[in-house]
Amino acid sequence: MTFDEVLALLAAIIGGATRIGTPFLFVSLGECLTEKAGRINLGLEGVLVFSAMAGFGGAYLSGSPWVGVAAAALAGGILALLHGLLCSMMRVNDVAMGIAIMLLGVGLAFYLGKSLIQPQAPQIPPLALGWWSGSSQWQAALRINPLFPAGVLLAGLMAWFFAHTGWGMKVRMVGDCADAARAIGTSVTLVRVAATAAGGMIAGLGGASLSLYYPGSWSEGLSSGQGLIAVALVIFARWSPVRCLGTAMLFGGAGAIGPALQSVGISSGYYLFNALPYALTLLILVLTCVPNRTIPGSPSELFAPR
Repeated sequence: MTFDEVLALLAAIIGGATRIGTPFLFVSLGECLTEKAGRINLGLEGVLVFSAMAGFGGAYLSGSPWVGVAAAALAGGILALLHGLLCSMMRVNDVAMGIAIMLLGVGLAFYLGKSLIQPQAPQIPPLALGWWSGSSQWQAALRINPLFPAGVLLAGLMAWFFAHTGWGMKVRMVGDCADAARAIGTSVTLVRVAATAAGGMIAGLGGASLSLYYPGSWSEGLSSGQGLIAVALVIFARWSPVRCLGTAMLFGGAGAIGPALQSVGISSGYYLFNALPYALTLLILVLTCVPNRTIPGSPSELFAPR
């Protein structure tokens, strides 16, 4: 492989990491917020698929991709709010309800989105950050999804929110010790429902990225399990929004290796490379599963008996 081909491969992987990693970033940030409040939402796969359908439909009907982005965030928030409210009831298990919400979101998306499979909706315009380069590969790699820098900014804001604001401290207290939060007059139910709904809205932006940027269409197999992978990403990131950014780029880069190799004429093992994100997920789950020991950084209420 020549030096120019290596540079082209590197550019393709970097560009692919931002395209593929953007949905991972938003869904993992949404789940990070939810779990910081002591609640787990396994229904994010349904939230992602439902918001992708809503975003595509909103853009198609309005003619504006940004209306679609808003519709995706709203749809994700509504579905996550339902999860938060139901999980606040007595004897309702978070995991079981999350699976139910996942099935509900996927089912609604497939049913309501049947008429959206063929039409084309306006796409989110990319940011051309490669204007300074004379290389067509780097120009293509640096055509960035505008939602990606927004996600980077959101990761930083969330880290600041948890560390330096009163509301952030309340979310962390509810996730670490609900009894202590109740003792100072904080409504545990309100905080968890609000965090779950807000996390769903953030995850909904990942759905908008799927249907309105890359791959930029609506189909029933659009998500490919990215919502479930994001739960593993949050564990790997140790519930840190900034680390969620790094893990999202890691998984995005892993998913971009196959297409990047094809772009330089290497097609052998293409499907094997496409399986890398799923293999990484299994590896992370194995490495982070330590019996009889709490994972560093984990909110204590996630593992408390309900």
